[in-house]
Amino acid sequence: MASRRDFFRTLAKPSEALAGRSENLFVRPPYIHDESLFHSKCILCESKDCVSSCEEEIIVINSAGSPIINLQKGGCTFCEACAEVCKMGVLSLEHGAHKLNARFTIDTNACMAHNGSICFSCKEPCIDDAILFKGLYNPVIDPDLCTGCGFCMGRCPTDAISFQILSPAKEMEEDSL
Repeated sequence: MASRRDFFRTLAKPSEALAGRSENLFVRPPYIHDESLFHSKCILCESKDCVSSCEEEIIVINSAGSPIINLQKGGCTFCEACAEVCKMGVLSLEHGAHKLNARFTIDTNACMAHNGSICFSCKEPCIDDAILFKGLYNPVIDPDLCTGCGFCMGRCPTDAISFQILSPAKEMEEDSL
C-alpha cells in the first residue's frame, strides 16, 4: 500500500531544481571555520567520527571522502556532536553555531499550498519560524531566519523545497549583514 506522502508526490511534477540534486551539490556540516581545512583534512580523516556522532544520521561520506549532509533523510539540529568529535580540527565550536551552506526556496509550481491545497508540512518542523505564510496558501522562506537545517525539505510531500549551495564568499557576505 502506498503511503500518503507517495500519493501526494504523484500529484505534483518534480521541480527542475530537483534534477540538479547530486553529490556535487552538497551541504557541508556546520561549524566549519576554515574552508581550506575542510577540503584538505576531511579526506585524510580515517575515523569519520562525525558520521557516527550524528543523532539524526544525516552526515554521510561522499565519493571524495568528505562529510556531507544528506537532507533527504532529515535535518540538522546543530547539536554540536560532530564538532565535538572532529579530530582533524575542521569542525570547531570555537566560532559558534554556523548556518549550513545552503539557501532554501519553495517551487511555487510544485508546492501544494501555492496551488490551493491547505498544507503546512514545511512549516511544522521549522523551529526557526523561517517559513512564513502570506495568507493561507503562499508559504515563503525568510532567508534571514532560515538556518538551513533542512527539516522542511524532507517533510514536503511534493519535493517543492530545494536548495542552492552558497559559496564560502557568499556565506561570509550574508553573515556580515
